[in-house]
Amino acid sequence: MAGKDGLKFGELGPRAAHLCVDAQRMFSEETDWHTPWLARILPNIERLAAAHPERTVFTRFVPIRSAEEGRGAWRRYYEHWPKMTLDALGPEMVELMPSLTRFVPPAKVVDKLVYSPWMGPDLERMLEAKGIDTLVVTGGETDVCVLATILGAVDRGYRVIVACDAVCSSADQTYDAMMFLYQSRFGEQIETAPTAEILDGWS
Repeated sequence: MAGKDGLKFGELGPRAAHLCVDAQRMFSEETDWHTPWLARILPNIERLAAAHPERTVFTRFVPIRSAEEGRGAWRRYYEHWPKMTLDALGPEMVELMPSLTRFVPPAKVVDKLVYSPWMGPDLERMLEAKGIDTLVVTGGETDVCVLATILGAVDRGYRVIVACDAVCSSADQTYDAMMFLYQSRFGEQIETAPTAEILDGWS
């Protein structure tokens, strides 16, 4: 695991929210997109969601029904992953991991068809309605959907805190590479801290 830099910009207040990226059955169960580390980080996701369920948002990646529905490179993508279309998987695999469903409601769910949750208006409207200016990011994968989520949040001016023990990748090397990138290239916009430190600093 890569190191962390901690909450270097101070404690979190009532305008912070927990944004959990794609903690879904399709990634936790034995599919072509199985992410083994997801089960290991789940307890920390649960701790953050339990502490602030009313300020938690879960995103869900929803595959297209068949490769034929794909546009441009997405069609090629699903032709490469034919077992991961919605028709092949079944809609139940889009659901959150079972232990997280108890937080909804009051936690919210935002569905997306691509890596970034910012392509549609729902997430930003939801956060603006609550006056959110800080996002604690968890989920997977650190180098794909988490990356897209974080960069979109940075572009919109949010304070971004990556819970370093509550995000995961399919490979340790890419997890470590992303933590190095966040810390070395985005040091003024992204903080990385363990769950315990985040909870201790979140009033």
